Amino acid sequence: MIPSAARYVIVGAGIHGLSTALHLARELRARGTDPDVVVVDKTGIGAGASGVACGVVRNNYFQPAMRRLMAHSVDVWEADAAALSYHSVGYLQLGHEAMRDGVRQIYQQQRAIGYESTLVEGEAECRAYLRGIFTDWRADGVTCVLHEKRGGFANNTASLRGLAAAAGAEGVRVFPGVRVNGFDVRSGVVRAVLTDRGAIRCDQVVVAAGPWVRDVWRLLGLPETIPVAGAELPMWTYWLVQEGTLKVDPGSFTDRHGRVPPVVHVDTDAPLYDEAGDLVTGEPWGIYYKPDHNFGGIQGGSMPRRIDERADGVAVDPYGPPRSRYRSGADFARLWTAGLAACHERFDGCSRLLSGEPSGAIGCFTPDSFPVFDSVLDNVFVIADSNHGYKMIGVGALAARELLGEPQELLEPFRLSRYERGDLHPTSSSPFPWS
Repeated sequence: MIPSAARYVIVGAGIHGLSTALHLARELRARGTDPDVVVVDKTGIGAGASGVACGVVRNNYFQPAMRRLMAHSVDVWEADAAALSYHSVGYLQLGHEAMRDGVRQIYQQQRAIGYESTLVEGEAECRAYLRGIFTDWRADGVTCVLHEKRGGFANNTASLRGLAAAAGAEGVRVFPGVRVNGFDVRSGVVRAVLTDRGAIRCDQVVVAAGPWVRDVWRLLGLPETIPVAGAELPMWTYWLVQEGTLKVDPGSFTDRHGRVPPVVHVDTDAPLYDEAGDLVTGEPWGIYYKPDHNFGGIQGGSMPRRIDERADGVAVDPYGPPRSRYRSGADFARLWTAGLAACHERFDGCSRLLSGEPSGAIGCFTPDSFPVFDSVLDNVFVIADSNHGYKMIGVGALAARELLGEPQELLEPFRLSRYERGDLHPTSSSPFPWS
């Protein structure tokens, strides 16, 4: 039975909803107040994008605001690594010549905030460095390596269970199978969250609905478009995150010392061929991957695909099936498996081992593909991660402090008002939309 009233109602039991609930309850207890925090989710813990997330944790961002926010999030991951099933193995960003200046700038700015990393430049130097990690490294066209010594990956479902358990220990109540149908809004204030199991009167709402944020946004009566530097643009667009799992023993993918290697993200402009010797692409391409026992193989992905909802027939029904039900296409399968083999000899002839199980998720992106963390009504705080989400576990801690009246400087660059001001984040030469 859901309560008829709660001080705080959080919509969504994914990474942001659970992290916010946990840190809010901790802050309230530290201030001598019993937490009255309720989390509702139409399905259950991690049933949406968080439950199928690749789980990579990195600070490889060209944007200073993202880099500082991610350094904070890595601190949160490291503070309770065991409970969050977090593996601090590091992260490798490998780039081709067109990306070299940008990668160098990221390295310099990481140094400025005390985030440890190593920069290697020059194709021969990069090849030697990578062969010092992997005995079978062989990819061409890599002229810069940024090796973040922190970061790595977490097992998504295990980390969500850990968050939920920690939140429950602090008194947070999580209610699965509760569908939000609307809000009782009067004079710009939400008086109650209206669900299919009754209304919940509340003082504060937190929207942490992942790819369903657009639908909750509509239920709040917020606009479909927004002015961005003088142009009127859709508030939300969708991309299909293309990911997969190569069904080999994840324990077999180690570095030259038999350890779990860093997460690898390679971008190169070298022509890519499949195992039959046919050209896959002559354009720059990129993939990311890591061994993952949670997925049961080598898991990763490549460039996401923009979705035209009308043409693709994937309009996001807020109560429809989880986005993990969508399959990445044959083009992805060919590129990703060929990319793995281009990087490592050990993956020669392994394309047939790509899992046929659905993987990846549909991501809901903002107009500039960067997050929005802001109050949109007097008592509604929105966490819209624009698919940067799972790694940004620290946003919940910052949001909790803001809800208790302490504005957080790390969240300032992600306010909704930046669009109308034209105060947008810089973009890099990476082809990925979140860069």
